[in-house]
Amino acid sequence: MSKNFPKDVLNVVNKKSGKRISESQVKKLASTVKPSTMQNETQLRQLIKQVSAMANVPVSEETIQDIVSAVKKSGMNPQNMESLMKLMMKK
Repeated sequence: MSKNFPKDVLNVVNKKSGKRISESQVKKLASTVKPSTMQNETQLRQLIKQVSAMANVPVSEETIQDIVSAVKKSGMNPQNMESLMKLMMKK
């Protein structure tokens, strides 16, 4: 994964949401995520909703389902996750 990729994602989120999200806020939320979170659909949905609230960007149930499906298909491979994030950054 590119060294600047996380900052690039944060910059895109800040630009699209119009809300300034700090790196420390993201780290605090990320610290609560465990590998099991990505395998448990209920926990993953909760995480998506937390990120949505943090970014002040509403996420439809259809989009949540798309994200859950994409995460499950990726198998949490770092290259697949980077591709997923790049795809989401384009929307």
